[in-house]
This record gives sequence, C-alpha cells and structure tokens, in this order.
Amino acid sequence: MALMLSHVFLEVRDQDEALAFYRDVLGLEVKSDVVIEGYRWLTLTTPSQPDVEIVLNQVGTVYPTDREQLEALLAKGVLNGVFFKADDVDATFEKIRVSGVEVLQEPIDQPYGVRDCAFRDPSGNMIRFSGPQLRRS
Repeated sequence: MALMLSHVFLEVRDQDEALAFYRDVLGLEVKSDVVIEGYRWLTLTTPSQPDVEIVLNQVGTVYPTDREQLEALLAKGVLNGVFFKADDVDATFEKIRVSGVEVLQEPIDQPYGVRDCAFRDPSGNMIRFSGPQLRRS
C-alpha cells in the first residue's frame, strides 16, 4: 500500500489575512479558493511540492460549537503548525522577519543536525523553517 500526504490543515482566524501571509510573504501558490455551501475551501501549495496542499481553515467552521475553545488555543499558539524545508534558513528568516510577524526563534544550528528558525503566522500558528547547518571553516 503506497501512501502520500495530500493535505495539511491549519486553523486561521481570518482566511484573507492568512492568504496574504502565506501567498505574499512565503510565496506559496493558491491551488483552490472556492466557496461551497458557505464553506470556503482555501488551499495553497509550495512550487516544489504542488501535490501537498495546505488548507487555511477558518477556525470554528467545521466544529462551530468548539469555536471559542479553538480560538483560545490558537491565540495561545498551542495548535500544531507547519514545518518547511528551506535551502537557506538565514535568507528565509530575513525575508519573513521584515513582514512583521512574531519571531519565535532566530536561526540556530540544532544539535540534531539542522539549522532552523520559527515564527508565528498572523493567526498564531507556529511555522518553522529548517535546512542545512552553516558550514564552518
């Protein structure tokens, strides 16, 4: 049985705000943006992985009775986020930092062999970027 990842869901407070961040700051491409019976199906992909879609899900649309709890968890930043690979973590960090989103961790070489950094998207989701460690001479 062959399995492949197809979709990752992120809860967001405002789909338009999230769209502007993921498309305009991170450079993702919109794959779907349609409204079906009042539900907005909004997905983006990375140019290097067009078959994996990130769904920007309006918090509370799937489980309206849980909206308050989900919004509180999102505000605390405790919902799962997304990890991206980047060929140049430092350049990626600088590009995102100037957009004004909250920095959680500046680029650092980790003991497990990667260099990474972290931000919170406009909704509060953690987004990490990892890549090769810097070469030391």
